[in-house]
Formats: sequence, C-alpha cells, structure tokens
Amino acid sequence: MMTIIEERAESVDTARPASRPPRPRTGNGGLGVLVRYLMLAVILAVAIQAVSVTVANEQWWATAIVVAATLAVVATYATRKFVPLKYLIPGILLMLMFQIYPVFYTFYTAFTNASDGHTISKEESIEAITVNGPIVEEPDADRYALTVAVADGADPAVAPFVYLMVGADGAALLGDEEGVSPLDAPDVTVEGGKVTAADGYSVLSGVQINDRSGEFDAFSVPLQGDKAVKKIGLSEAFAGAVQYRYDAETDTIIDSTSGTVYIADNASWVPEGGGATLAPGWKQFVGFDNFTKVLTNDTVRNSFVGILLWNIAFAGLSVLTTFALGLLLALVLNRKMIGQRATRSLLLLPYALPGFITALVWASMYNKDFGLINNLTGLDVNWLGDVWWAKVALLVTNLWLGFPYMFLICTGALQSMPANLTEAAIVDGASPWRVFRSITLPLLMTSIAPMLVASFAFNFNNFTLIFLLTEGGPFPADNPSAGATDLLISYTYRLAFGGAGSQFGFAAAISIFIFIIVAILSISSFRRAIALEEVNS
Repeated sequence: MMTIIEERAESVDTARPASRPPRPRTGNGGLGVLVRYLMLAVILAVAIQAVSVTVANEQWWATAIVVAATLAVVATYATRKFVPLKYLIPGILLMLMFQIYPVFYTFYTAFTNASDGHTISKEESIEAITVNGPIVEEPDADRYALTVAVADGADPAVAPFVYLMVGADGAALLGDEEGVSPLDAPDVTVEGGKVTAADGYSVLSGVQINDRSGEFDAFSVPLQGDKAVKKIGLSEAFAGAVQYRYDAETDTIIDSTSGTVYIADNASWVPEGGGATLAPGWKQFVGFDNFTKVLTNDTVRNSFVGILLWNIAFAGLSVLTTFALGLLLALVLNRKMIGQRATRSLLLLPYALPGFITALVWASMYNKDFGLINNLTGLDVNWLGDVWWAKVALLVTNLWLGFPYMFLICTGALQSMPANLTEAAIVDGASPWRVFRSITLPLLMTSIAPMLVASFAFNFNNFTLIFLLTEGGPFPADNPSAGATDLLISYTYRLAFGGAGSQFGFAAAISIFIFIIVAILSISSFRRAIALEEVNS
C-alpha cells in the first residue's frame, strides 16, 4: 500500500515544474522607465517652484502639504514597491484638493469675518493704506519728466516697473522699489527733456503700460521721510508726501494732511472722532458670531426658517411628483406594446438635454405677457411674479426635468423583479391594485429607496433651477436678500456674492447649517431604507 502511494507522489512531483517560469518581458520596459522618471522630474520641478512661492509668502502649512505630497508621489512611483498606492495616490490627492480642502476652508471661513473689505491680513491692510495709498503733492514739490521701463530682457507683462526720470537740473535719475538714485548707465539718450533710451533698460510703450494699469497706478518710488515719487499720467511724476503713516507703538494710522488718527477697531481703521473708516480692513477670527447671527438676528432668523421650510417642501414634493410620474410611465410601458422602445427613448429626452437650457426655455414660457403657457391657455397668470405661482412653476419645471430619471430607474427595477411572484398572486385572485400595493411597490422601494434619498439631497441644493428660473424671487419689499422661492443654497450664494456686499464668513456658516440639515435628513432616510430592505428580505 505504501509503495503505491509513494509511486503516485513521485509521479506528481515529477509532473510539477521545478520552478515558476520566468515572466515574459515586454520590449518597451526601458521606455516605460524613462517616461516614469521624466514624469517624476516634472513633478519635482513643479514642487520646487510651488515650495519657493509658499516659502516666499510664509505659507508654512502649504509648504508642508506640498513637501508631503511630493515625497509620497516620489516614494510610490520611484520604486517597484507600494503597487496598490500607485493606483490610490492620484485619487487621494485629487480628493484632498477638491473635496477635503474646500470643506476645511469653508469651516475655517465660517469662524472669521471674511467679507467685502475684510479678505487680507492686518499687515497687508497697513501696507495697502500706507505704502500703496495716496501720495499728496506739496507746494513747490519737485517734478520729473517720466519714462517707464523694465530691466532689459525682462518680460514687460510681469517685470517690476522702473522710472527713468529727468529732474529740473537735467540730471538723469533711476527710480525703483528701493528708491531714487543717479541713472548709472553707459549710454543714456535724453531727447526733449526726457529719457528715450538707456543701456540695460527697455522702454515700455503706452499700450504695454495700459495693459498693467492697475499695477502702474499703485506703483510709487519711496523717498526718505515718508515721501515718495508718484506718476502723473505717462510722462510726468512728482515728489509728494505719503498721506497715511502707521505708528506701530500706538497701533494707529495717522493722516499726515489732516492729522486724523485712525484706531484699530473691529478689524477696521476707525477715526477717533467718528466718520468713515479706511479701507481695506482685515480678516480676523470671530468665533461663533456668524452662527449666533443666524439664530439671534430677527431678520436673518425669520428668513432662514422660512427658506428652510420651503426648501424641505420643494425637495420632498420634487421627489414625490417625479417618482410618481416616472413610476406610472414605467408601469405602463413595462408591457409589450407597439412603439415601446421609441416611446421610452422619447421620454428620456428631457433628461438628455442640459438642465440650464431647459430652465431658460421654461422661464420664457412662463412670461406673463408673451409666454407660451398663457398664450395657449388664455390665462393671465403672473407665473414668476406671484409668490405661490412661482413655487408652482418651479415644481412643474422640476417635474419635467426629473421624471425621466425616475422613469429610468423604475423601469430597470421592474424588469429585474421576478415575475413568478406577481403571477402567483394573480392566480390566487389578487386584483392588480393589490398586486401593486403588496408585491410590486415594496420590492421596488427596496431597490430604489437609496436613489430617492440621493434625489432629495440633490433637490435640496438645486441651485441651477432656482437661479435660472426665478433667481430666488419674487422678493418682499422689506427684505431684498431673501426671496419667496429661495433655497438655502441660493440664499447663501446671494449673501456671499450679492450686490449688497459679500459676506463670506456668514455664508460659510449657513453652508455648515445646510450640511448638518442634509446629513440629518439623509441619515434618517437611509435608516428607513435599510429597515424596509430588512422587512422585505
């Protein structure tokens, strides 16, 4: 018995290969390695440039992120180890850039006073008011014939400006960010009292200067004693006094012309005796002020609660109406009939067209005087000007945009449903309504309930339809910032980018409220969907 077993074992061992055959090599291995290291070289070059910029701006957190990301990419792709990470790293980096970072930045902004005139640091605010602020020409101030240039060979679109000036005594001078000095050039050409050429410098044309008009208007050449040289037009400059001076000991800004003292108060420069503040102010941490404003300010609280109730009603009714119509059409077309495929294709057309185009078409159809709906029906309804009719118009338009999606998922769910259950119920004498209510609908809800939750979340933040159809209106006379058809997302957009002044911090706080509300409603809905699945399983 043992002899037979040993013979079989020997035969099996001899049948097995002594070792795994070598993996065949492709002919382009060397090219692949070359391309990989070239890409790594490009990544390193971009990272070095990014680090130099972040270090120059003293953005140490950004420097740390760039260094960490670069090390992760190089460690992953420079060796043959970490094979799974080679597929995960791109997705992780994109998720960090386009999802994680915006979320954290929104949370950070919500705790600041970021708004119009409060988007920079205090140091930048001081520099903008003093260094880049107005320069007042004094009586008998020196004037210079001005020629604007850049260093020879530099890009005229981005290179720092240089003033080539001729004073009253005919001496050629050089003015730059460091100050005024004699124009030390081997060959300087002065024609008509102004410099027309100088070795080492390229004279800019009027078109090139106008292309950088904002920078040119802000540029000045510093002088001793809080003075500076400022341009007058394109061909003349004057020496004047800087109007505003910062006193670091008292943390104030002093107007040298009027003597007014501006103190730092509430992230703004406020005059001691009252009056207009100096712009710009600066961004600072304000804690939970933006959140408490939503809850304590009567106007904001009433607007927020009213918009929230309409927001929930709009999202819920949109899901209910689109699901009902989509399911009805799916049931009708689930049976074989003439033109079934063509009809299904036509019903998907509203879903295939871009939503922003459809919204604009419907907006023209709702026009009170020239719209297609009033002209065909003979009605005289102010669809977009009346509070309730505007809401009806939104729901009808969203029904047109949303039912093809529900029709699509309901059709797929019905076709995947086992037919023997419904056939058995019919044989047992159940009516069609009984079959639908007790068998078809529960099985259908098991598979599409998560889709309904996702549809609710989408419609809760359906900014495109609101913005293109009603723009949130109509608006009450006493509160032009909150319209009758506004959703929280459109209300937030108007606060952040509205014509009355941007309130980025307050808008970010409302965005966090929206996130919390949607999260609570979605979690509750998903729990109900899971419970429904367990009951029907």
